[in-house]
Amino acid sequence: MKLIDIIEAPKPSLSFEIFPPKSSAAYESIQKAAEAIAQLSPSYMSVTYGAGGGTSAYTVSIAAEIQKKFNVPVMAHLSCISSTREGVRQQLDAMRQNGIENVLALRGDLPSGTLPEPGWDYHYASELVAEIREYGGFCIGGACYPEGHIESASQAEDIANLKKKVEAGCEFLTTQMFFDNNIYYNFLYKIREAGIQVPVVAGIMPVTNVKQISRIIALSGTALPQRFRYILDRFGHNPEAMKQAGIAYATEQIVDLFANGVPAVHVYSMNNASVAQKIQENLSEIIKG
Repeated sequence: MKLIDIIEAPKPSLSFEIFPPKSSAAYESIQKAAEAIAQLSPSYMSVTYGAGGGTSAYTVSIAAEIQKKFNVPVMAHLSCISSTREGVRQQLDAMRQNGIENVLALRGDLPSGTLPEPGWDYHYASELVAEIREYGGFCIGGACYPEGHIESASQAEDIANLKKKVEAGCEFLTTQMFFDNNIYYNFLYKIREAGIQVPVVAGIMPVTNVKQISRIIALSGTALPQRFRYILDRFGHNPEAMKQAGIAYATEQIVDLFANGVPAVHVYSMNNASVAQKIQENLSEIIKG
């Protein structure tokens, strides 16, 4: 099923992301987590793609198994930085052969110690989007950054690049995580003013430990509202209390988003089935539509 039809449906969409293992040794445990989340019957699930395609084989296999075994629509991530055109086509072939109809097209992060090379086939996500569109048959999603991409000189520049990606063929966008819904609403206003009209799925991460948030800030520059900092200060030393508080905070964000007409929320569940289950329980009546 094409995700654009789910995202644009009247019923609120609640979906979850998982990431595949970095090695075969961890495959079984992550497969179990993915299956536990799939059993919640979310609107759809997405499966990430490691830097430089390091987990690409697992991405397709996990996504295909979820869809086949649990009848949950899936979206496979695909990044292009340091990838060849032939390699991208092989990934698309594998997705098609496994019945995967939805792709999140990403530039991706450079593998550690790697520098961009002029001869690479892709340098920007918009180039990958155009490639997938030319290949045909996929519903194409893209990423967006409500606070601006960390590498962009300004938010205006980032939105201009986002428009190129949409014009290349993105049918919907999914945001990076944010912790203040006003950031999302302001971003939505700005991109609509810029002529970007595709649906924008809100990305929410329930923060369940302090180390997790430190890494998020270092990688993305995401701003933390003061009231969220108070939660970290008060409960960060107590793992169970922090988990409960993080789930409650994320639930409050999602309730507000749905109440304000946002059609779809994507939860970065970090392969934690218990967190996904609690979020879904908290919203059980709301997501009935």
